Amino acid sequence: MNDDLIVTRSVSIPRHELHMSFSASGGPGGQHANKTASRVELRFDIANSSALGPVQRQRLVERLGDEVRIVVDDERSQLRNRALAEERLAARLQSALHVERPRRPTRPTKGSKNRRLKAKQQRGQIKQQRRRPNSDD
Repeated sequence: MNDDLIVTRSVSIPRHELHMSFSASGGPGGQHANKTASRVELRFDIANSSALGPVQRQRLVERLGDEVRIVVDDERSQLRNRALAEERLAARLQSALHVERPRRPTRPTKGSKNRRLKAKQQRGQIKQQRRRPNSDD
């Protein structure tokens, strides 16, 4: 089984490049929150990653910086918080790697040109009807 975090079709990060640390989750929660280390901090060093190509690395460093840090303490379970942290990291990297396609302006169709000209003519006729009649009419 492949033990990589899949970000996109072309990018998958080996798990040994992900650095996780665990600590007690803050806030109320009583005995469970005080005893378990369910808070997960996930760090990924973009600048030194072997999973990224030079163009991908440059794009990520420009958009996210040299290191990405994700902190999750949403769930009581450390395992679930781990999964959430990995999902959030993948989503953040995916959105940073996304390249918008350049917009190509489209030409107006013949029908749209005709509709525009017809609307202009109708508007002109309405304005012409508002004018005072000429003395020679």
